[in-house]
Amino acid sequence: MLDIALETDSEWDSSGTDWATLADRAVRAAFSETPHAPLAEGPRAVELSMVLTGDEDVRALNAQWRGKDKPTNVLSFPMVEAILDEPADGPPLLLGDIILAHGVCSREAADKGIATETHAQHLMIHGTLHLLGYDHHDDDEAHDMESREIRALAGLGLPDPYADRQEAC
Repeated sequence: MLDIALETDSEWDSSGTDWATLADRAVRAAFSETPHAPLAEGPRAVELSMVLTGDEDVRALNAQWRGKDKPTNVLSFPMVEAILDEPADGPPLLLGDIILAHGVCSREAADKGIATETHAQHLMIHGTLHLLGYDHHDDDEAHDMESREIRALAGLGLPDPYADRQEAC
């Protein structure tokens, strides 16, 4: 059973978007592209927190935890590593935290010519995959993670965010 604790600030709230529904759909889509898909619907409680906040909050977290004193679009803070090794009937499984920066997300969406909601869902999927142990430190990992993102977005009826690259992954 998947539970997403969502917190939004006034920048995100002012759009009138149902962020809770979009977050739930994006997280479930990410799960569906991994071997961990059964956890999202199983009897065990699986929890993550998602914070939709401003650039300054994300800048401060990025500086503190990654040594980069600038805002970024999404940060992920995984709390577990081998979630499949956990018993199916164990205590709640806390996956970690995902934080999105409104200004960065909105600017990137505008640059791509897509809705902020569409780009935010991509970042939510990306962040969820990080919580599930995926990364993009090398070409093979990046290809695998991007492929999962593309399939998850397609499942939501959203376009491939990497389609405009000259080199396909």
